[in-house]
Amino acid sequence: MTVLTASAVLAVLSGALLVVLERQRRSAKRLRRAGQRLTPGVVASGTGLAQATSVVERAVDRAVRHDREGSLSEERLARALAVIPQGVVVFDEGGEIAFRNDVAAAYFAARHSEVLVQEAIDALARAATSSDRDADVSRTVDLFGPPRRTLVLRAAPLEAEQHRIGVVVVIDDVTDRRRLEAVRRDFVANISHELKTPVGALALLAETLVAEDDPVVARRLAERMLTEAFRVGRTIDDLLALSQIEADEGLRDAVPVHLFVAEAAERVRPAAEQQGITLAVVEAPPRLTVIGDRRQLVSATYNLLENAVKYSDSGSVVEVRARTDGRWVDVSVEDHGIGIPRRDLQRVFERFYRVDRARSRETGGTGLGLAIVRHVASNHAGEVRVESTEGEGSTFTLRLPVGSGPVAVTAEAG
Repeated sequence: MTVLTASAVLAVLSGALLVVLERQRRSAKRLRRAGQRLTPGVVASGTGLAQATSVVERAVDRAVRHDREGSLSEERLARALAVIPQGVVVFDEGGEIAFRNDVAAAYFAARHSEVLVQEAIDALARAATSSDRDADVSRTVDLFGPPRRTLVLRAAPLEAEQHRIGVVVVIDDVTDRRRLEAVRRDFVANISHELKTPVGALALLAETLVAEDDPVVARRLAERMLTEAFRVGRTIDDLLALSQIEADEGLRDAVPVHLFVAEAAERVRPAAEQQGITLAVVEAPPRLTVIGDRRQLVSATYNLLENAVKYSDSGSVVEVRARTDGRWVDVSVEDHGIGIPRRDLQRVFERFYRVDRARSRETGGTGLGLAIVRHVASNHAGEVRVESTEGEGSTFTLRLPVGSGPVAVTAEAG
């Protein structure tokens, strides 16, 4: 009985062992298949459970590593898209937003007119999704602000292995680009007009002079030609000066304010005396300085003074003064001339813009003087302001940061 019991137990154990081995074999087979799915093309060197487990472990390690690398690549891409100035919106194949950078996100959180941008993004995404062609879909959106802006939106389908996986929409703010293009066109048109008039006059005067026998008339024609030639030369000189100032190639030194004010005043004084206008430097503390380029500062002050003299009547006074509040230096030029209409106050600093074209031509103005002043102020981290009452006069103020030298505080700057 004991022997039979031992044999029975052994048989049961053997059967159980066979079941366990069979289960291990099946488990190993399943693990090998799983490992091969995780890492296609890899064949285990053995058939045991340990070898199969090793294959799966290596495959899992590779998958984890690839996942980390994919996450890192995705983060790099997201950070790269975050710093570009254009807005980027990525839609998945279902039309849902999968990614958008901060620039684009601002349009989705916007109100008022910028809601038009969100609507345009959605419409372009739908159009690109339903389109059978690969060409980009684009739209221009004008926002009337303030401030006014022009946006160009482009949508393109995303495909992988002949399968469409989504759509990308790019939002480009072209406001400054369009503005510069408009300024460039206006500049070319204006300079062509400004030069065409005196050049045409020179040609006509020369043609008349050739056929003129009267010495008195010939002299008068020659004087007129000389005037027109000076006018052309002055326009070219101002254009060159404006180009150099825009390039901001000047040096930066501590410049005493009273020196560049006095130099500009002496340059314009002969023209003022010729027109019977008194030029008075009312206030310019000798210990007051600004950091900048002396030639540019003289040029800006000279143009303000010249402008004041041109638009003042004989017998009037043009006053220039420099004051500081300890932080800013205000160089103000005040005249008692014809003044500027309110509608023109914001445009007087544009190139070639003239309030009184007839008077400007009589005085030989080029329309570039105040544009030069504005660029000098910008180059020196300052600004230029104007206050005017039509028929009573104008005050132009060039505001500049005070220099690091000695400061004599004389009055509060406005």
